[in-house]
Amino acid sequence: MTDAAMTDTSTYECKDFVLQCGITLPVARLVYKTYGTLADDKSNVILYPTSYSAQHSDIDWLIGKDRILDPTRYFIIIPNMMTNGLSTSPSNTPYPLNQGRFPDITIYDNVLLQRRFLNEVFGIERLAMVYGWSMGGQQAYHWGALFPDDVDRLLITCSSARTSEHNKIFLDSIRAALTADPAWRDGWFHEQPVKGIRAMGRIYAGWAISQTFYRQQLYKSLGYTTLEDFLVRFWEWTYSRRDANDLYAQLGTWFTSDISANELYKGDLAAALSAIKAKVLLMPGETDLYFRTEDNELELPHLKNAELRPIPSIWGHRAGNPSQNPEDERFIAQGVRDLLSA
Repeated sequence: MTDAAMTDTSTYECKDFVLQCGITLPVARLVYKTYGTLADDKSNVILYPTSYSAQHSDIDWLIGKDRILDPTRYFIIIPNMMTNGLSTSPSNTPYPLNQGRFPDITIYDNVLLQRRFLNEVFGIERLAMVYGWSMGGQQAYHWGALFPDDVDRLLITCSSARTSEHNKIFLDSIRAALTADPAWRDGWFHEQPVKGIRAMGRIYAGWAISQTFYRQQLYKSLGYTTLEDFLVRFWEWTYSRRDANDLYAQLGTWFTSDISANELYKGDLAAALSAIKAKVLLMPGETDLYFRTEDNELELPHLKNAELRPIPSIWGHRAGNPSQNPEDERFIAQGVRDLLSA
């Protein structure tokens, strides 16, 4: 994060929060950070939700005067998603809902908690934009469908309105790798599954970035001497930082993501997409294997006011979070400028 005015981390607590699965959390906690200054009329709010395994400090690199999101003009809020280890998660929830008894959390649950938080803490009732990558994009899509009168714009990078079956195969492979570790017993991890996380990182590495990236050995430009060095010091390290029970729970949140999976739309995806009133800019990565451009192409006809602008990149899914890739950052930043000026 560069040149951004930043508050300290804060925590919002919501008592007796009823989840979509029917279980009530005695206290649902949402940890958040803000950047910039809230306008007197509260018209300059950008919500920027977190992605899989990420916490606010992992994704706020793009906040800065000359970066993708400008805190000198907008009040930017990063709400940490439940199950990411900061907000309510298996690793920080007390008995009896800890560990293997932790309930299923959906994107729907996260967005409802975020809305309550915005209303109760800041009195915010309308968002200038929701910006999200990957699972953050899933949350952005949910905001547009669940609260169509409360969101002006959605910028969604490398994401979709519903997790595809192909995407679910990837998620199942991660779950299989983690739970094959001896640390998985009785439905939860009794200790950190070192072998499982190593396997997870290597599966992730093959899905997250394109074949062309590896063929050109672009990881060497990032400071890694060999492929093995990249796998160990980036991919294995990334997930070894997180509690395995949190990682496992968040896979379920990703797996079940569907903007129509609620009482409002009852599984009708076309109806949910058609209900979105916000201006939408869909920016899939051309080589993303999780969220294919085709997913967004199929969504586009049902959206009232949307543009499809694929990112011409060989960085795969990582094109949507280009912390080490200035070319893709510039492409996305232009999309943000175009959408905010529309």
